[in-house]
Amino acid sequence: MGALSCIIVLFFVTIHLTLLLLPIKKITMWILWAVLAAISAALVIVLTKAGLKNVDSSLAFAIQAILILLITWGVVFYQGNFSDWKGIEKNAWIFLLSAGVFTSLSTLFSYKALSMGPASYVATIERTSLVIAIVLSIIFLKEKITWQIVVGGTVMIAGAVLIALSDSTE
Repeated sequence: MGALSCIIVLFFVTIHLTLLLLPIKKITMWILWAVLAAISAALVIVLTKAGLKNVDSSLAFAIQAILILLITWGVVFYQGNFSDWKGIEKNAWIFLLSAGVFTSLSTLFSYKALSMGPASYVATIERTSLVIAIVLSIIFLKEKITWQIVVGGTVMIAGAVLIALSDSTE
């Protein structure tokens, strides 16, 4: 548990440093936020796996969803953005609500997989969603495809297959 404590402390130090570095150019800030998201996602996998012992995976997500709700609405109120919901267009509502459904399904599926398999394997296979997101972004959002994206996506899939086919001790 000592390593996990170090990871959590590192995460909070990173957040603190982020707040200190906010004047950084806006163009590079997305990278910092993406790194924080990656660290958070990694902590979710490890902490959830540790918490799923003798707890139903759906119940575990329902418990965490309460905190997600409280924290995210707390941020909205803190930022003073609550009244902005009235200006959201119909199409945006459809996309956001659909994404909410798929967020819930993704998490439920992920937690079920975590309750049954090793976290390192589950996370690796689950993260192939990155490649699926790249393909969907190219098709539906008309994002530009480059050779680096193709090579990077191929390496991600190859790595996931390699890990998935390795010998699991759990």
